Amino acid sequence: MAQAAELDLVEVAPNAKPPVCRILDYGKFSYEKTKQLREAQKKQKQIEIKKIRLTPRTADYHRDIHVKKAREWLLEGKKVQFMVRFKARERDYPEIGREALLEIADLLKDVSTIESRPKFEGWSMTLMLTPESAA
Repeated sequence: MAQAAELDLVEVAPNAKPPVCRILDYGKFSYEKTKQLREAQKKQKQIEIKKIRLTPRTADYHRDIHVKKAREWLLEGKKVQFMVRFKARERDYPEIGREALLEIADLLKDVSTIESRPKFEGWSMTLMLTPESAA
């Protein structure tokens, strides 16, 4: 029947019981399938994570600049990760970094929610904030 219609016999669902085949133009079929995949990819939302690195001794002025930039990113719908990097004996006082991160979270609580509380991992402590609209 496919040869008489000058079309192709295409196996559409090979895992079905019994397998499903259709008589159609294979070139057109594959084009439509790739077109559907591209449309599906366009509709996916890619969440970007912006990272900001600080130290326990970062001045309030510089911290405020980072908070301002993070606010812009959060309003755009991006996640923001703050990282406090410890050096030498600073590592013995993780509460300084934790206080700094919690203060940053408090400053940004109107536009974000805390995804993960400050965690101490090796030589750094991280805090992840997500946009309010995503939560």
